[in-house]
Amino acid sequence: MGFSSQFSQRVEGYEGMEEVISSKLIEKKSRFFAHLYGIDDPDEIKDIIKCHRKLYRKANHHCWALRVHEKDINGERSMGVGGEKIITDFKNDGEVGHPGKVLLELLTKYDAVGYALVVSRVFGGIKLGVGGVSRAFREVGEEILVQWKDSIGVVDPLKNA
Repeated sequence: MGFSSQFSQRVEGYEGMEEVISSKLIEKKSRFFAHLYGIDDPDEIKDIIKCHRKLYRKANHHCWALRVHEKDINGERSMGVGGEKIITDFKNDGEVGHPGKVLLELLTKYDAVGYALVVSRVFGGIKLGVGGVSRAFREVGEEILVQWKDSIGVVDPLKNA
């Protein structure tokens, strides 16, 4: 198992799409390519997934989760009783172990609002099982969010407790 990471780059051919950080995890020959994107609108995920399908042609699954501020009719953040309203969504893309939900839990844990976390998996020929798949998605997603928080200078409150 090993990670490799890269920070912030524009995605070629997709105007306005900005990747914040990416990372790769290899687990029993399967490759997990994780990317964190800054987004303002949940519909942006369609272009991101389209890009991933081209970038990772051998990947069978492109799982994702997002959290964005809900906007009102004027484009301003909507306010609810408890504060700003947040739109959440995820997709497992046919993968076992509910990895989209796992990715959404990570975005929530790290209070990442205005972001989409996408992980594309290229199968390596060795079945990981439901637990192994979920664990790999969690590891690569957590790695990317920890590096993102470190890069913006936010201290993880759970780490210092």
